[in-house]
Amino acid sequence: MVNKLIKFEVLHTCKQSGARLGKLTTPSGVFETPIFMPVGTKATVKTLNPQEIREVSEGLILSNTYHLWLEPGVDVIKAHGGVKKMMHWDGAMLTDSGGFQVFSLSGLRTIEEEGVTFRHHKSGAELFLSPELSIEIQEAIGADIIMSFDECPPGKASYEYQKNSLERTLRWAKRGKDHLKTDQALFGIVQGGLYEDLRRHSAEELMKIGFDGYSIGGLSVGEAKEDMYRITAFLNDILPFDKPRYLMGVGSPEDLVEGVIRGIDMFDCVLPTRNARHGMVLSTTGKYNIKKLEYKFDMDPLDPNIKSPISKYTKSYVRHLFRESEILASRILTYQNLLYLKHLMAEIRQAIKENRLLDFREEFYKKTNY
Repeated sequence: MVNKLIKFEVLHTCKQSGARLGKLTTPSGVFETPIFMPVGTKATVKTLNPQEIREVSEGLILSNTYHLWLEPGVDVIKAHGGVKKMMHWDGAMLTDSGGFQVFSLSGLRTIEEEGVTFRHHKSGAELFLSPELSIEIQEAIGADIIMSFDECPPGKASYEYQKNSLERTLRWAKRGKDHLKTDQALFGIVQGGLYEDLRRHSAEELMKIGFDGYSIGGLSVGEAKEDMYRITAFLNDILPFDKPRYLMGVGSPEDLVEGVIRGIDMFDCVLPTRNARHGMVLSTTGKYNIKKLEYKFDMDPLDPNIKSPISKYTKSYVRHLFRESEILASRILTYQNLLYLKHLMAEIRQAIKENRLLDFREEFYKKTNY
């Protein structure tokens, strides 16, 4: 099937860094890349309503296949006409495949050639997810961009384990593509751990199958940042220039800057939203924990350099909300952290346009504590 509903163009390459400025066209919007996608695991970005999600994102978010499969379930999703209609989201959506849960729920699953048998993480009931079923669930969810089912092995897994795992993931990728019945964009996922020869093999075999984009999985799962940067840079020279590259599960500010320099166009991560619920603020001046005593009498806004609906709240007030376990505290910080990453990606894109991304990186580290 030739996919006609998404299109990716590289508009400019930074002369200083080689980073790419692109345009991703989907049925639900057109986006400049590099882009960060907030995570709405269970059909919501936690604590925010759809209008707020629109304000703090570019209009492209991610949802989780495994969790939506369990609750509310495919039948309920279909009854709504897809997840976007269910959550009143008029933007674009990407779904993962359930492959990350093969990693995160490693104590509750068994991997076989046909697929993965899970124990429900709450009820203990037996579940089976195959490459074909993953595609069917994602078709029902109705995302614009969907992922091939894969295993995400631990970062420190042995060479032999990584090799066997990626060969099976390649077979699953072919099975999933053959099963696809919609014109949703399907991305393949490059695996292979920290071994460059395995990463090359994975990428080249996926390119032979042919996908609308290529994801890099199995990073940000416990390995050193230097290794993540090394593998990302290595794949930059292998993956097709005219297809989007998506680094999965990466979203700290410094990793966004470093990832773009190494050729990445798309990112997602729960870090900004999860850390917000624990009091961690991401801002143009750096990261800090709002719960600390030093902010008790601080009358400044969370971020002095970004004007937004939450600029009226003082650090002192937000600290008070956290100490009293008020829900508004998590809402305010979630909004701030995602808005900051949106601001950061806009700065990165502008630096690419001006051929000064390496200079921007130097300034970024000087003026923040990232």
